[in-house]
Amino acid sequence: MNRLLHGFYWLIAALSLSFPAQAARNILVFGDSLSAAYGIARDASWVNLMQKELRQSHPQFEVVNASISGETASGGLRRIGKALRQHQPEVVIIELGANDGLRGAAVAGIERNLNRIIELSRQTGAKVLLLGIQLPPNYGPDYTRQFRAIYPRLAKRHNVALVPFILEGIAAEQFQPDNLHPVAEAQALVMRNILPSLLPLLH
Repeated sequence: MNRLLHGFYWLIAALSLSFPAQAARNILVFGDSLSAAYGIARDASWVNLMQKELRQSHPQFEVVNASISGETASGGLRRIGKALRQHQPEVVIIELGANDGLRGAAVAGIERNLNRIIELSRQTGAKVLLLGIQLPPNYGPDYTRQFRAIYPRLAKRHNVALVPFILEGIAAEQFQPDNLHPVAEAQALVMRNILPSLLPLLH
């Protein structure tokens, strides 16, 4: 009997070695300071809050944050290939364009760079969630309108999921002194703006 049990345990051990634990399925957050925890503790960021939320509902997914403060759409385009190869994500969350707009960059150029980032992401088989940004009104109605229109236009062109404005519902007093970045207490609101559009992609 002991020999039989010993053989059984040996077989289980051999099978465990033959079938290693399934690797995490990555969600790549690819953005700028709005996603890079600018001015707040990293643990308080919406990206980290989303990881905690998904550990409860979708534990097979790992959120990888490749966001860099100050990043532009053109800078993101230069980085996206390496990030896709390194992390092999199933979903790419793209949050870029704000810094381009704040610098008054040409709308056509911003859209062209974001368009290419989406194309490269989808070529790997990844699903894409595009996060829309809006500019402060002091940039003028024409420019802000043209900038805002980039995101729904790209989402329609590529048939990808869209969050029209990731800062929707955040009050003026919930921003840091620069009036651009939400405080730590508002990060859960940002996460809740994004999560409903992300969850359908995790199947």
